[in-house]
Amino acid sequence: MATPASQPINEGKLHEFVMKAVGEMGAAMNAALIIIGDRLGLYKAMAPAGPMISADLAAKTGTSERYVREWLAAQAAGGFITYDAVTGRYTLPAE
Repeated sequence: MATPASQPINEGKLHEFVMKAVGEMGAAMNAALIIIGDRLGLYKAMAPAGPMISADLAAKTGTSERYVREWLAAQAAGGFITYDAVTGRYTLPAE
């Protein structure tokens, strides 16, 4: 009788599992960031403003620029907002 330790590992299934776990962790972390953005009015402030830097958004919402900068970077990494590396500005897409 084969024990789990003696069975060969299916690399494809292992990779699939790891990617699923990473995706779930990312979704859980992003859920908190979405709530923060909603409660602090960050999305509402970005919607009509067009491209902006973190200092502009922080001033518009009365929040800390340092935390807004981190929030913007995480939202851009998650694909919720766009970042223009040339101008250093973030945009909330119309969609």
